[in-house]
Amino acid sequence: MATLSVCVFCGSRSGVDPAYQEAALALGQAIAAEGWRLVYGAGDIGLMGAVANATQAAGGETFGVIPTHLLKHEVGKTDLTRFIVTENMHERKKVMFMNCDAVVVLPGGAGSLDEFFEVLTWRQLALHDKPIVLLNINGYWDPLIALVDHVIDQGFADASLRDFISIEADVNSAISKISALE
Repeated sequence: MATLSVCVFCGSRSGVDPAYQEAALALGQAIAAEGWRLVYGAGDIGLMGAVANATQAAGGETFGVIPTHLLKHEVGKTDLTRFIVTENMHERKKVMFMNCDAVVVLPGGAGSLDEFFEVLTWRQLALHDKPIVLLNINGYWDPLIALVDHVIDQGFADASLRDFISIEADVNSAISKISALE
């Protein structure tokens, strides 16, 4: 198998809990230590910047994708192994997803939720079988997990929807889950 590529969806902000930043740094270091490639949104701020800088500092390969309109706002990180500028958000998500073997979702905001639900929907529709890992740092994603369970309980999705999501409390567990692909 070629180098495994892990797409990380996460915030362009760091959030209030220092554990989020610590997890982003640890994830970046672990991706590099495993010899994997980081695929992410090409920003140099928030958790995005943390995961990319940690991957680079540990000698890992980085693949960033950013839309033109976010180059200044998210401080496009041009010193990546590969840096791609897209016309819009839809193209960004498509390029990121097409260039990965697994998805990890760190804490983040509306953009991270959008990315999560898009890849989850694609999985539900059998358009892919890539692992989707929610990195549930200090219970950050607990309300989201409850919402997914509610959607299932109310009959808007089969129980199999929950099976498409791996919920991991720490970086080591997430790395172990992805290692099973190799």
